[in-house]
Amino acid sequence: MSIPPPPEPQGPPTPGPESPQDQPPAPGPSPSPQAATPYNPYAPPQQDPYAPPAQNPPTPYGTQPQPQPPYGTLPGTPYAPYPQASQIPQGPPSPYGPQPYQTWSQGYTPYNNPAPLNGMSVAALVLGILCCIPGVGIVLGLISLNQIKKRGERGRSMAAAGMVLSAFGLMVWVLGATGAATGFWDEVKDSARDNSSASPVKGECFDAPSGSLEGMTYDFDVVSCDGAHDGEVFAVVRMGSGAYPGDKKVTATADDKCYALQDAYAMDGWAVPDDVDIYYVTPTSQSWSLGDREITCVFGNTDEEASLPGGSLRNDATNLDSDQVAYLKAAHILNSALDSAPDAQYVEDDLPGHKAWAGRVSAALTQQADLLDGHEWSAASDEPVAALVKDLRAAQKEWAKAAEASDADEFYAHYDKGADLIAPQKSVTARKALGLATTPPSYDENDSGGDGGGDAGGMEV
Repeated sequence: MSIPPPPEPQGPPTPGPESPQDQPPAPGPSPSPQAATPYNPYAPPQQDPYAPPAQNPPTPYGTQPQPQPPYGTLPGTPYAPYPQASQIPQGPPSPYGPQPYQTWSQGYTPYNNPAPLNGMSVAALVLGILCCIPGVGIVLGLISLNQIKKRGERGRSMAAAGMVLSAFGLMVWVLGATGAATGFWDEVKDSARDNSSASPVKGECFDAPSGSLEGMTYDFDVVSCDGAHDGEVFAVVRMGSGAYPGDKKVTATADDKCYALQDAYAMDGWAVPDDVDIYYVTPTSQSWSLGDREITCVFGNTDEEASLPGGSLRNDATNLDSDQVAYLKAAHILNSALDSAPDAQYVEDDLPGHKAWAGRVSAALTQQADLLDGHEWSAASDEPVAALVKDLRAAQKEWAKAAEASDADEFYAHYDKGADLIAPQKSVTARKALGLATTPPSYDENDSGGDGGGDAGGMEV
């Protein structure tokens, strides 16, 4: 089926009595016949090639004004007309029709793939961390840096880190091969060990850097015992090897050992002032790891901020004669027995414990009397010591009866008699003859047994 051609545009009507259909054809040659063309409503209108261009070309919907650029001409071309759409360079054909702008290409797209990672840099880093083949990481790092520069790859920081680690591993390997590393480490440990065990030795006096014998300290200032000083070392105890036993265990060991060893250094407890107490310096977990195993037992003032007066507290075989030493050794046997009193202060609270304690005192008195009888005394001290031995044997009988008491009242009866026979005043005459201290130390009224033991030599005769 053919589509009739569209009607030609109508011009303004011509005035006259007749319509155009009634006019006769104009004279002249007749037009040549042409083939009929199907009508296309979307085709552009036919124009006369010899007609001058119209400012507003016709469209199927009438004459439309040509759009003007909103800002006039393009920048840089003040006299050039705004380019037509057909003059804008077009990209490759798009399945969605012509595109007004150029598409993103490789290298400019915001989703561009990153540069590849250099494999040599990874190998250099791994070998640097492992340090299994010293020096190889340095070579691989140099190669990877050269490749990264030429290829534009990633991995520069990894290569640099691998080179540094490999260089460190190579240095350690060289030092170990020459024995320098081992020697250096041994020197470090020896130095630390020397510093950790720099405590004064037995018989030395010192000042604490902080002025106090409490808390932590790292060193001591050894001074002469003739002048005022903070402390005097009377014993050094070495603990066993193995792992650090803990603060509580170390403190308990120091407490037991130091109190037991004070009599060996200051044998005459009466010569130790009442304001003197026992302190100790113990290793810490840090110093223990460096080889420190020593507990330092120290005499110090009961007021931790105060000092000891001038003069050493030492009185043992180094500065006592044989008679003095023999007397004090015998006295220490009784002191140890008296110090073993039960924790219960009153006999009624622990009669069996007090009876056992009385038995230990009775045995100590027998041993003390035998030691004094068996020693050959000088003429000046023989008679006073013999009188003292007589009192000791009488006291032994009373303490033995207290150990067999059936109740608290019977215990107190024999205990009072036995305690009077070994009262400190009973030994003043013998002490004076031997040249020992004659002023008894003060005792705490709350001491177990009611009359001594515990502090600075304890009860002795």
